Parts: sequence; structure tokens; C-alpha cells
Amino acid sequence: MMTSCGLLTAQNKPVPLKSIEVELEVRDHVATVVSILNYKNKEDKPLEAVFVFPLPGDAAVCHFSAKIGQTQIVAEVKEKQKEYDDALSSGQQAFLLEESDQSPDIFSLSVGSLPPGESASIRLEYVAELAVQADDGLRFCLPAVLNPRYQPQGGLSSVGLVPYSLSFSARVSSPRPISKVESNCSLDPLQDLNTDQTQATVKLAAGHKFDRDVELLIYYKDAHQPTAVVEAGQASAEPGSLMGDPVVMVSLYPEFPQSAMASCGEFVFLMDRSGSMSNTRIRSAKDTLLLLLKSLPMGCCFNIYSFGSRYEHIFPKSVEYSQQTMEEALNTVEQMEANLGETEILEPLKHIYNQPCIPSQLRQLFVFTDGEVRNTKEVIDLVKKNSDSHRCFSFGIGEGASSALINGMAKEGGGHTQFITGTDRMQAKVMQSLRFALQPVVVDISVTWDLPKEVSVTVLSPPITALFQGQRSLIYAQLSGQSSEAAEGCVTVKYSLAGHPSENQLHFSLRPAEDTGLTVHRLGARTLIRSLEMEEREHRGQQVGGVKEKVVQLSVQSGVSSSFTAFIAVNKDNSEMIQGPLVRRNVPTPCEFLPKAKLKVSHSSEAKMGNNEVWATVLALIWLHAFKMDAKDEWELLAMKAASWLRAQNGSNTIITENAAYP
Repeated sequence: MMTSCGLLTAQNKPVPLKSIEVELEVRDHVATVVSILNYKNKEDKPLEAVFVFPLPGDAAVCHFSAKIGQTQIVAEVKEKQKEYDDALSSGQQAFLLEESDQSPDIFSLSVGSLPPGESASIRLEYVAELAVQADDGLRFCLPAVLNPRYQPQGGLSSVGLVPYSLSFSARVSSPRPISKVESNCSLDPLQDLNTDQTQATVKLAAGHKFDRDVELLIYYKDAHQPTAVVEAGQASAEPGSLMGDPVVMVSLYPEFPQSAMASCGEFVFLMDRSGSMSNTRIRSAKDTLLLLLKSLPMGCCFNIYSFGSRYEHIFPKSVEYSQQTMEEALNTVEQMEANLGETEILEPLKHIYNQPCIPSQLRQLFVFTDGEVRNTKEVIDLVKKNSDSHRCFSFGIGEGASSALINGMAKEGGGHTQFITGTDRMQAKVMQSLRFALQPVVVDISVTWDLPKEVSVTVLSPPITALFQGQRSLIYAQLSGQSSEAAEGCVTVKYSLAGHPSENQLHFSLRPAEDTGLTVHRLGARTLIRSLEMEEREHRGQQVGGVKEKVVQLSVQSGVSSSFTAFIAVNKDNSEMIQGPLVRRNVPTPCEFLPKAKLKVSHSSEAKMGNNEVWATVLALIWLHAFKMDAKDEWELLAMKAASWLRAQNGSNTIITENAAYP
């Protein structure tokens, strides 16, 4: 169900927003985000207010504070207490931030009574990994759902009339030079801070209306080079603990030997047709699916499912990919609408997993959804349970798509994630996922560490289950023991691809980097907490000792929230804990204004085409190779199919070379 976002009254009405200030600190692949949101009660009576906001699914909240009127409150991570009830004490501020039981990227905050004319200032700080895009850019997104639409009683809609101000600035630093920073919004010019271009700042241009997500894309030179960041422990933390010891974050880019992509496989597409996918979302999802259907390799099998309150499928079971079945699927997809009710993805997933796999055809599941489900964790658990029989590739459709569901399904399914929020890079994103799906499965993956004898390592990340050409893999590990400043470590990744063993090594200094804060520690803690939570859910009802206790202990020590803990407020005036109600909200979704895109391509190894069609295909290939090499990733798979069709034509003397097509 759709809800509002921001600071809300008990009647789910927005409190007026005065200003938003966002500071983004990017260090290589990690971002620290500080957001300050200021509100004011313009009513003539007190308001019982709740603050609702979304976060990236892999984010780690590390600070939360609020000033409610004249009261200064700072939140601390503590175990959830049963004695907290739903009664709001008269005139007393209530403040509790917790993670939603259904999805880890939704947080809610009850701030209690806001007196008439008083202001509320809320400060949130979190760290997160920045996702690598198809064009090697690192993506940060400030969701537009943080901008409420305030409507005074008896007044008309005031979208765009609220007198608030938005300030957004970013500071970027990396061991590698920064080549450029782009955005879907207007930016002031990039300001380099040193001569080697490894540090820079950028700001959002004045006048932004915040009517869409603010997307920032950061590009480094030598982006695929592996790196290691060693972060010093917290001086006040206990030695030997996660927060007291150094933590290393290793970013790996394995280089696979050149090999032909697979020409077979079972491709199962699962399309969200719930009500939340209406308007431009369903159009964007359909365009994405249409492009994939036209790019599938000959010889594969496929089927398409769609779901809402119920689910449907085009074919009773997966069928061979041919001109006839492709056209039938294309026509059906074109007619799809977001008219199937609620978002119930669990049942169609169960049905798909219950279908027998086709021999010698690896199953590849492609999911298109905005992620508005109430059982995110249950869905992710089901994908993980069936990860041995398939790979899962997920597409987050539209502004504000739930990153917890989208990222979680792909991660546990050994696949890859893409977010489709516009058509400018849609083709490249879609082709990258399909190219990943066509890569042979990497098996026998292992990670080993070579460190000085006085240093031991505790890996915080789960085992790597999927490796793709050009995809980053992050590994967090705790380093215990003393070492000299000149000491080095080495991490080795081994795997087997198409029967050929390979390995990659990275040597790194054990000396902690200076002035990095605790971002790596908190992200490492977040990774371990997620793994322990998954373990606890898998063994729920069984006598598995200590998992919940480990999560609570780690969460409290690191200041990173979990499903068993919450940010509990402490009134800094009297150091007393403040009690109050727990309120949950679903993440809202704003309306997007995405342009419509279509790609029309005709192809078939079965259709009988004349010499004119052969010549047209040859000329099209020549034109692509001559004038569109900068967009090769977007048309390469279609061109390969066209070349294959030309070779198969009876009586055709067409010869396809590496760079062009010649009759």
C-alpha cells in the first residue's frame, strides 16, 4: 500500500519541510552520507509525529539524533525491549528508530509530541557500498521520497509550493584519479582539490525542485584495478574485538580468459504487474523485457511469468526460442498492464522452483519489480534455498525501488542487480546482465590469505558464490595481532572457468590508512550481521545457541542496527532513556516521469528472407561497426545473432569478419 514519507502526523499527513542538507563523502567505493532534515509544526496544536525514510539495503546507519523543540536527543543502539508499549506519555517526547521486520531498507522513527510553532531537526548518518554500473560508474542515489508534499487543511495541492531549501554537496577521494562525475540533475562544475585529480568536490546546482531521485555517477581511471583499504580500529574499543582491530576491505576484479558465451540456457522472466508498477514503471519494465527477449541466443528455452495478487504465465512450461515463440511473447508483453493487485512474489517463485530443470540448460531467472513487498526476507531466503539450481538476475524498476529485495535476490541467487530509472543507460544495463547470464558458471571459488605469522585473519564476508567478468567483489576481514609498518599481506582468489583453473593475487600494505573513520568497520559489521541474521532465520525453531546474542553484541559494539536491536533515544539533558511507540511504514514510491523507449529488431533462423533482407542486414552490421563502436555493449549480442543468421542462409555467400560484414 502506498504511504507518505518524511515527518508525518498520526493521521499520516506530512509536517512541512523547511530544509534538507546532504553531505556525501566518497572514499573509493564507499560512501558516508550525512543528511539533516528540518521541519516545523505550523498547526495551532501539538502533533504526534513519525519520521519514515528509506535507505540503501546494504547501508549501515552509524548516527541518529534529533532536536525536538528545545530537547536534544541522541540515539544509541540497544537490544529491543519488550517493555516498550504503544502508550505515548502526555507531553513527553518519544524517540525510537528501528529496522522494519519485513525489509531492512525501511526505517521508522517516532518523535512524539511536537508543540505548536516548534521545529524538529533530524540528523542521519550512514555508510554504504556504491554499486558499480554497466559503464563502470559508481552510483549514489538520494531518493526523492524524502521530499514530502504538504497540503494545508482546505487548500489545494501544494506540490512545488513548499518553501524549503535543498543543499547537496559531495567530496570524492580515491587512490585513482577521478575522471568525471555525472548526474541526472544539474551540477556545478567539478572542483579538483589536488594536481593528481584524486580528490574533488561537486555541488548540486541551485534551483533543483527535488521532483525525482538525485543520481550521482562517479568515474575513476583504471576502474577495474583491485584495491585494498586497511582501516585502523577504534582506540576506545576493546583490543581483539571487531571495532578494536584493523579491518581490511578488498575489492577484486578477476580477469577471465576469453571464452565464447553460451548459446543455450533456460531463461525464466518474472514480471511484477502489481498496482505499484503502474504508469511509467510498467512501461520501463516492459521495455527492459522486450529488449532482453530480442537479444536471447538461438537454441535457448524461455518462459514469462507475471504476478500481482495472482500469477500468470505465457506458456505452460518453458519452450524453445524461435521466431514464432518470440513473436508470441513480444505481443503478450506489449499488452501487459499493472492490473494484478498486490505484490505477492513468493507463490510464483515457489511455482518456478518446483518446475523440473531442463537437462543441459542452466536456468537463469530474471526478476522485474519495484520491490514493494511485505516479506522481503522470506523471498530472499527462498532464492538462497534454490541457489544450486539457478542464477537470479534482478531489475529494480523506477525511482525508489527497494534495494534490499533487488540486491538480496541477486546476491543469494548468484546473479547480478540492475536499477532501471531512465532510458539513457537502460540498453547497456540490460545487455550487461544478459552477458553475465551467458557467461559460463564459475565453480570451485576459494579465497586464501597470506599474512605475517603474528597476524591472524577473521573473514567477515560470506563465501563468494558468483564471479562475473568486470564485476566487483568485496571482501571484509578483521586483522588481529601486531605487525611492522612495512609488513604486507596477500589475498589469493582461485576458481575454475570452463574446466580451466585460474587465480588472482593482490598484495597490500598492512599499515592502516589515515583519517578513514570507521566506515570499513561498520560495513564489515553490517555484512557479518546480515549473514548471522540469515543463519538465525534458517534455524528458527531449532536450538541453535548464541546466534541472536552474537548479532546483538556486534550491533551494539559497532553502532550498526539489526533486526534484534534499535536506536534507542537518550535525552542528553538528564541522560534518561525515552520510551515510546514503535511505528512501521512501508517505503513509499514517488511518481516518475520517464520517457518511453522501444527497440524494434527482426531476426530469425527459420524465416525465409530474400536477398534484400540479407543485404539490409549486412549494411546494418557495417554501419554499426563503422559508426556505433562507442555503444558496442548495447548492440553486440543482437549483431552476433544477425551474423549467425547470415551464415545460416542457404545460398548466401556472406562472410562475417571480426570488424565488419562483407558480401
